[in-house]
Order: sequence, then structure tokens, then C-alpha cells
Amino acid sequence: MTVLSPPRPAIVDRAVRDAQRWCAGHTIDDHPALAHAVRVAVTIGEYVPNPSPELIAAALLHDVPDFVPRTPDIYQVLADAYGPQVPRIIAALHAEHQALDMPNPPIRVSDPPVLLASTADKIVALRSLLRRAHASGNVTNFLRARPALLTLLPHFRAFQQAAHPRVPAGMSARLDTALTLLERAAASIPTVSE
Repeated sequence: MTVLSPPRPAIVDRAVRDAQRWCAGHTIDDHPALAHAVRVAVTIGEYVPNPSPELIAAALLHDVPDFVPRTPDIYQVLADAYGPQVPRIIAALHAEHQALDMPNPPIRVSDPPVLLASTADKIVALRSLLRRAHASGNVTNFLRARPALLTLLPHFRAFQQAAHPRVPAGMSARLDTALTLLERAAASIPTVSE
């Protein structure tokens, strides 16, 4: 049983349907975007006892701002359908994703629902990256071809350390394990500044 197993709260049912519709045709980490969204929601449920339906709905829909047309305003559409909490979490995650393209992205850990969703998102993304690296047959070459990821590893480690006292211990440990494996694999790759 997962947080997505029936019977589900009505808001989660609606989020599943909307995620199916809005994620259709999009990919994340070389897989259907819906699979990523489902994994993020399920990961939250693995570590958070009785997560709020709004948090699970936000997890299912967190990449939607990247997939839908800019008009009408997706955040207003989400607020009309889900109330204020779901679009608030999604907007925070979207801002966090966009900040990863800037130097020294901020680390924010003061908002518990956003922190849980962000941690689960990183767990899913980094574990998927590890699977793809191993499936490539040459982990070092796979990572060498992703210099942007290599420069973000210290940021992800700083995030994990800041989040550690604020998220369930098992969740923090799972993120730590994924990061440690990536850091070990990347240790032999020269950085851009070397």
C-alpha cells in the first residue's frame, strides 16, 4: 500500500487525473514525467506518517508549471481546483528548480511541506540518475558528460545537511546514500576549475 492506493482522498484522485493529463507527452530522466511525479508522492508516503492530501497532490503536480501553457495562469488554475496550499508548494518547488541554473542557489528549509516535497524530489531524481549511470555501462563517462550536475553536487549535499534535522531520519539517510554514491563516482572526474 502507498499513499496512492485506493481509497484516496478526493483531492489526490483529482491530482492523479490532472497529472496524467498535464504530464502526457513529457519526460523526466528519460522516463514519462508521470512516473517521476508518482515516485515523488510515494517517496513522501514512505517516510511521512499520514501526509496531508495537499502535500501528496502537490507532489503529483510539482512539475506541471513546466508542462502547461503560460495562459491561463497555471497557479490560478491550481488554486481554483485545489485551494491555496497546493499551488504554494508547487510554486516554491518551481522556484527552487529554476534557481539551480544560477550560481549559488539558495537553500531553504523553513517550510516543512516544501522541504518534504523537495527532499523526495531529489531522492527520486538522484536515484534515477544513478540507475541510468549504471545502465550506461560506464558511470564515470556518464557523469563526465553532465558537468552541470557535477557542479550541483555540493549544493545537494549542503541541502541534505540542512534538511537532515527537519525531515524524517530515513528520508535524510536515503538522500545521503544517493549523494554519497554520486560523490564517490564523481571523485575521479576533474572539475571545470582544475
